[in-house]
Amino acid sequence: MVNTTSSESADSSEAIASDITMAIAEQRLPPGTKLREEALARMYSVSRTKIRAALVMLAKDKLIDLVPEKGAFVSRPTEEEAHEIFFVRRILEAALVREFIAKAGAEDYARIDQHLVQERKAVLENNVQERSTLLSDFHILLAKTVGNQVLTDILMKLAGRSSLITMLYQSSRDATCSSDEHVEFIKAAKAGDVEKAVELMAHHLHHVESALQFKEPAKSDKKDFISALLA
Repeated sequence: MVNTTSSESADSSEAIASDITMAIAEQRLPPGTKLREEALARMYSVSRTKIRAALVMLAKDKLIDLVPEKGAFVSRPTEEEAHEIFFVRRILEAALVREFIAKAGAEDYARIDQHLVQERKAVLENNVQERSTLLSDFHILLAKTVGNQVLTDILMKLAGRSSLITMLYQSSRDATCSSDEHVEFIKAAKAGDVEKAVELMAHHLHHVESALQFKEPAKSDKKDFISALLA
């Protein structure tokens, strides 16, 4: 079970959702795995009502798919979908970078510098879920600085799906590289070197995409979700 605070008991729907999220992040629950309510209820010694609430939370975060009359399944982003998402992101973010450098001020950079500190902390602690979210949120921060709500909404949708993809398929080493590349990008942006910043962003997105590992995960000695779900 996950560690919980006094306001969140170990058998709460929130704690169960967090535990399942970590299992997905660690690939102990591979993409496509069916999450059987009755099996999870036995596993956590709770009612199916609590399990259903946890599954709804996971579905809102796009970590699982709730299929009518079939049940809940761990989301399965495909390699083709990943390539399509990063293709669109490269086009959008080339324009985003130019607008960001034109509009970003000292307060914006201070906010982003603080974000980079949090990002590095999550990477060093190997917190897969948090690092994927923060690495994705970096790009959303750039869009919010530009102030184009339509662009921000589009990028939030793309970046949210990208976050799930990297959580499932990005290695710790590549996550560290992504954080380093964010730092280098901000250096170029602060210097006002637009063309270098555009080039660094394109390289960064290409690197993230090319490093994704679409393969079966290695077996883990942690809680065996698969055996429990099949029981």
